[in-house]
Amino acid sequence: MSDTLLKSTTRHVRLFTAKVENEDLIADPDHLTLDLDPDNEFIWTESAMTKVQQRFCELVEINSGRELNDYSLRKIGSDLEGTIRKLLQSGELSYNPDSRVLNYSMGLPRTPELL
Repeated sequence: MSDTLLKSTTRHVRLFTAKVENEDLIADPDHLTLDLDPDNEFIWTESAMTKVQQRFCELVEINSGRELNDYSLRKIGSDLEGTIRKLLQSGELSYNPDSRVLNYSMGLPRTPELL
């Protein structure tokens, strides 16, 4: 694989084959960097953040030794989106009312009236 930076972007997950050095992305085909919720659509608890990071680490471990390519990055990103959806549906994560755009991309907020 070349030193070309690969990336995968979903609504709430950005993955890069790069390392972060001095706030810059440096292409590295053997390293995967996660940018979670870049638009601050959610209010993150430490527990919710840890669960997503743990799932990310599991997915990286599952894919270790394999070439990181567009398909594998999209698959990891999609899996992490599913993890975020589960956290939102279980009430462990909530939408950020101060987000610049409230489009409820993962479904309507769960309130006692809707349960």
